[in-house]
Amino acid sequence: MRRALVLISIMAAIFCSVRGQTIAVKSNILYDATSTVNIGLEVGLAPKWTLELPVNYNPWDFSDNKKLKHWLVQPEARYWFCEKFNGHFLGVHALVSGYNVGGIDVFGLKEHRYEGNMYGGGVSYGYHWILNTRWSVEATVGAGYAYLNHGKYPCGKCENKLDNFTKSWFGPTKAGVSIIYIIK
Repeated sequence: MRRALVLISIMAAIFCSVRGQTIAVKSNILYDATSTVNIGLEVGLAPKWTLELPVNYNPWDFSDNKKLKHWLVQPEARYWFCEKFNGHFLGVHALVSGYNVGGIDVFGLKEHRYEGNMYGGGVSYGYHWILNTRWSVEATVGAGYAYLNHGKYPCGKCENKLDNFTKSWFGPTKAGVSIIYIIK
């Protein structure tokens, strides 16, 4: 929780220090579909460059001890082919996450719970559709590398750790369909 407050403070500092720049606030509806609270801030840096800082947090416990708890920060520098906040873009992103997931019948998470951290980065491609002067929609996908460091537990509530694992992973690192409000 302390990390989330630090990130919100950093976002506020960026917001206050770039008064003459274009600023967008966004929400990724793919994260919303998993009950993950998320907000992103994107700031125009130059005619064809922006910096995005999305923050995601899922603190919820689900029935039958299912967990999808996590926090994720994924800053990205973007180059726009036409102009910022319009059309095609390429991005380079980093990612830092903490997670506690298990009891879900996908990706082998049904029988065990995994708790740990993830670090990585990648490249992305996206497209931004302007709806009117303030509202837009954006789609983005990305791939790259992630390093996972976690403990493995039985899916019971207070069970002992079975093992520690580290894993290097190459594949999708970003996906989004975002609703965007342009402030300036």
